[in-house]
Amino acid sequence: MDKNWISYIGNTPLVRLSRLFDNERGIAVYAKLEMLNPNGSAKDRSANRMISAALEQGLIGPGSVIIESSSGNMAISLAAICSRLDMRFISVVDPKTTPQNIRIMRAYGADIELVQQPDPASGEFLPARLSRVRQLVEDIPNSFWPNQYENENNYLSHQDGTMQEIVTELGHVDYVIGGVSTCGTMLGCASYAREHQLDTKIIAVDAAGSVILGGKKDRRLFPGLGAGIVPPFGQSKFMDDAIHVQEADMVAGCRMLVQHEAILAGPSSGAVIFAINSLLHSIPDGSVCAAILHDRGERYMDTVYNDEWVEQHFKN
Repeated sequence: MDKNWISYIGNTPLVRLSRLFDNERGIAVYAKLEMLNPNGSAKDRSANRMISAALEQGLIGPGSVIIESSSGNMAISLAAICSRLDMRFISVVDPKTTPQNIRIMRAYGADIELVQQPDPASGEFLPARLSRVRQLVEDIPNSFWPNQYENENNYLSHQDGTMQEIVTELGHVDYVIGGVSTCGTMLGCASYAREHQLDTKIIAVDAAGSVILGGKKDRRLFPGLGAGIVPPFGQSKFMDDAIHVQEADMVAGCRMLVQHEAILAGPSSGAVIFAINSLLHSIPDGSVCAAILHDRGERYMDTVYNDEWVEQHFKN
């Protein structure tokens, strides 16, 4: 057998959260454990598919320079994949990117390009990061921008992977609940449901302070969930319902998950858990729900799972 770890991306476990959502109404909640992808998040799927497609199209090869804007998980996935494929990776980040994520990227050999100032027009870092990516691609020979924000292989990785796996295993699913950033995961799930004429409801979970799903822009502490501008994939109404979750409630959701199910997950997963808990009264009896748990919690020990940090930011 001549397989490397990249071939094991996807086919993540789907487990029932029988203790956290124990109820007498026959509602079953299953968690799609995307944190068990090789690099710890759902971004492995989209990173792998974008790079694989570019390789097949002859756009890149060994020695290419891959450049992407990312706040963490996508950059980590790309850093690892590029390292395995003998390509250089440059991650364009901003001051909100956590030191731990930067250390992980550098461990894989990635170069870090820090954007210090937000975009003057919007006050957001994302447009400034994208501008830097374009500049770097123009200046560096043999470079390629996967562009997770507009590359169809982002959402297709979840259409043909995440959602297909959920439906194949469960047979029928009434609700799929997951967080949004580029919107690739949930758009992919919605696209699969439409293509196969399923009556599955897609519930998109966003951070309070994010504008992706129509919220009012405000300060956000956690990277990876929400955005200060609406990404291209979020400009069409692909979801059946949208829920905004406060960051303190994300922490609460994470801690509920680890307390009841011994699953250590990141804040976007906590947001999903909290959203399901708040929706439970309105979900019909006997429904089958799938919660997408995007990444694992070890990267958030200094924030979500640090009592002093939580007290400082949310108890005042």
